[in-house]
Amino acid sequence: MSRTRSSAATFLGLSLAASILLSSCTTAPASPSQSSSQQSATPTSGQPSSGSQAPASGMGTPATISTGLGAPWSVAFLNDTPLVSERDSSRILEVASDGSTRVIGTVAGVEGAGEGGLLGIAVDGQGRLYAYSTAAGGNRIQRFAISGKPGALALGQAETILEDIPSASNHNGGRLAFGPDGMLYATTGDAGQRTLAQDLGSLGGKILRMTPDGDVPQDNPFSGSLVYSYGHRNPQGLAWAADGTMFATEFGQNTWDELNIITAGANYGWPTVEGVATTDGFTDPVQQWTPDVASPSGMAQRDGMLYIANLRGEVLRAVPVADPTTSTDYFVGEFGRLRDVTVAPNGPLWVLTNNTDGRGTPGAEDDRILALIPE
Repeated sequence: MSRTRSSAATFLGLSLAASILLSSCTTAPASPSQSSSQQSATPTSGQPSSGSQAPASGMGTPATISTGLGAPWSVAFLNDTPLVSERDSSRILEVASDGSTRVIGTVAGVEGAGEGGLLGIAVDGQGRLYAYSTAAGGNRIQRFAISGKPGALALGQAETILEDIPSASNHNGGRLAFGPDGMLYATTGDAGQRTLAQDLGSLGGKILRMTPDGDVPQDNPFSGSLVYSYGHRNPQGLAWAADGTMFATEFGQNTWDELNIITAGANYGWPTVEGVATTDGFTDPVQQWTPDVASPSGMAQRDGMLYIANLRGEVLRAVPVADPTTSTDYFVGEFGRLRDVTVAPNGPLWVLTNNTDGRGTPGAEDDRILALIPE
């Protein structure tokens, strides 16, 4: 992906500011939590065994990049320029080097309620923005050209590449990500209709895989279908390890939230099972947590570690790719609900808080983008 001098300069200024904040902070780096209730998904007799803490490593003190966001949902980068989606306002924002934001466009026709609205965004190798949003007829994925330079970006006309994804006031999925294969992946929820997750004729309760134009790749597991995996309740985060292994986070019902390794054509069990079931025909999660310490949302992979933003658990959770049955918690309760985490072009993790979505308790600067460098 090419980078213009102006966009590089924009992000360089922001990165330097973050570096200064990090280096000038006198607070000790965050220590991993030793008391969280984590449970491994190693099958035994149908019940999960007690999980173990991953080897402790430090986590840098977060620097605040931007404040005053309204129900933000996703962060993506256009070259070096950060873009943020806001669920309820339907706006796409660009973040300047001083942390200020400006609207580059508003996605038209968004009619979300509850958990619906403008959700995940992603940028392809041609600098086009993809957005997942709730419309009158269901959830949809749209593509937008972006014109202008950083500081004056503008969102072009919408091109709908997929529509009629089941929607409701909850269980909308909504994450978009380009995989290492260049394909666009999307998570969809069951929209409160549990049977959709097992119905291969429905787009609900699935992880979908498509070309950047929304077409079905020839090597998808089900001929003529966008479905890549199924049996999901409300999958949220997507990330890939360096070797191409695909991971996804998922909201459970009342018992277990999940971290899954995703393989083409696999069935993850919902609504027949939740969490580890050791049942023939279903793929078990590699780790699970009770919802009160989790609600795992966005996820990113950096240097062999998965970082998971958790909403109800209010924690950034680190899971080593080499042993995904273990995890370490950071910043428990310090920043409230965490919606998304991504890796910035120059290496820091960017974490998006989500305290203004009607379920959190906003602080004076919420919602915020935080930057940190794992040690």
